Amino acid sequence: MISLGDLLRESARRFAEYPAIITADETVDFSTFNGCSDAVAAACAEQGIVVGDRVGLYCTNCAEFAIAYAGIIKAGATVVPLNLMLTAHEIASILNDAGVKALVYHSAFEDNVGILRADVPSLRFSVCIGGVCPQAIDWSAFLNTSAAVPQPALSPAKDLAAILYTSGTAGRPKGAMLTHRNLVSNTRSVFKALQWTPGCDIVLVVLPMFHAFAATVGMLTPLTHGCAFVPLAKFEPELVARTIDATRTTIFLGVPSMYSVLLRLKRERIGLFGSLRYCVSGGAAMPVDVMQRFEAAFGKPIYEGDGPTECSPVTCINPIGGRTKPGTVGLPLPDVEMKVVDEQGGELPKGSVGEIAVRGPNVMKGYWNLPDETLEVFSGDWLLTGDLGTEDEEGYFSIVDRKKDMVIVNGMNVYPRIIEEVLYGFDAVVEAAVIGEPHALHGEVPVAYVALSGGADVSSADLRAWCRERLGRYQVPRTIHIVPELPKNAAGKILKRQLRKQGEIERGVDLHDKK
Repeated sequence: MISLGDLLRESARRFAEYPAIITADETVDFSTFNGCSDAVAAACAEQGIVVGDRVGLYCTNCAEFAIAYAGIIKAGATVVPLNLMLTAHEIASILNDAGVKALVYHSAFEDNVGILRADVPSLRFSVCIGGVCPQAIDWSAFLNTSAAVPQPALSPAKDLAAILYTSGTAGRPKGAMLTHRNLVSNTRSVFKALQWTPGCDIVLVVLPMFHAFAATVGMLTPLTHGCAFVPLAKFEPELVARTIDATRTTIFLGVPSMYSVLLRLKRERIGLFGSLRYCVSGGAAMPVDVMQRFEAAFGKPIYEGDGPTECSPVTCINPIGGRTKPGTVGLPLPDVEMKVVDEQGGELPKGSVGEIAVRGPNVMKGYWNLPDETLEVFSGDWLLTGDLGTEDEEGYFSIVDRKKDMVIVNGMNVYPRIIEEVLYGFDAVVEAAVIGEPHALHGEVPVAYVALSGGADVSSADLRAWCRERLGRYQVPRTIHIVPELPKNAAGKILKRQLRKQGEIERGVDLHDKK
């Protein structure tokens, strides 16, 4: 199999004059993108970066992000994209764990980089994009090199293209090691499944490009198959609408919370979405009610898919132009196998709830510096995703919930997603999340956190009454907290870990008050 760098060059040769990256200021064609990323590779080599070295990428969504990402990989190095919402201390921890030799960053993060420089002894040099940074090499000067473009000898199945650190929603972030083979295979599978046309399809990428979904589907797949993408640095509904209209975007990638927010746009702005062929949702479970309301309002289909970072990340999606099943994440991608297994790893019958396992060339090599954790998530060559789900008779997969999020009430399994779907069916509910809390009598009880649309006059009692009409008694949330908004990570995924922590603090206060 070809390396990712060589695949990018092949795409540039085939589609040299096609637009590759479209921004408000410029359109970068494939030939220019290839030349700039080659210059990054040459400059990296000139600075002593060799095959296997890790290079951090700390940057907002922009053309330079993609150019730096591709250049690092073309140098034979491993790119380590950094979560923009992390503190300097958290970033330093990741950079030290990965042993990065260099850092490419946007000038907006100069203060943080100044703090972490002293804490990362392996860091040899840094490159600053978009401003004057006294302790870093200027981006333009970095690209203005006369050094030869390196031609590293790589093993696509063994050499790492990227280390993607998980969001840490369940604890300490882990670095998923993705090889060239992993990313090449997933971009090819995604391209086949999404049915894009080179030179025609344009993808809006407002999801953060350090995240696996945006990086693979929104950036790498277009760049390796002759399509264009539009990087947008922040999610603002009006900005999204204007950008789609101005660039004639055909594909929108989002997470469920984004679709909920877009529904608040004024009706006359919906016409700005006219160029879209369809939307894709991933990263978290899409509430069926939100999907149906969006499709009715905008007249554009949403195809839900799924996949963890460890799978590069896409594993499945509802078939484009085919039969979609709301509430499912669709069918496995080409070259990807999925099954539902029990605690011993045995395959379960259709319709049974178990853990979803994945096998294929897209599955990661393992976790960086964590051999024990790597062994825990593999059963032979099958990756155990941690998602509980089912497979129906037609091969469509549904995710019931995360294995760790399941609530056990009096010995009975309660899946938060089922309760959340009911809550989303209440007109005023914009966001909903359900967690389990310890209970002396029942073991655990479900507790809900809900955000409402502006001006809604709704009480917790109203929501509990709604749930009692639609759920079993043991599934009805014991408490429903109405909050202004739910905590989310940079990719828009609701952080249940923070809600659990909040609940622990509140219960601690209650206990203190009783003493």
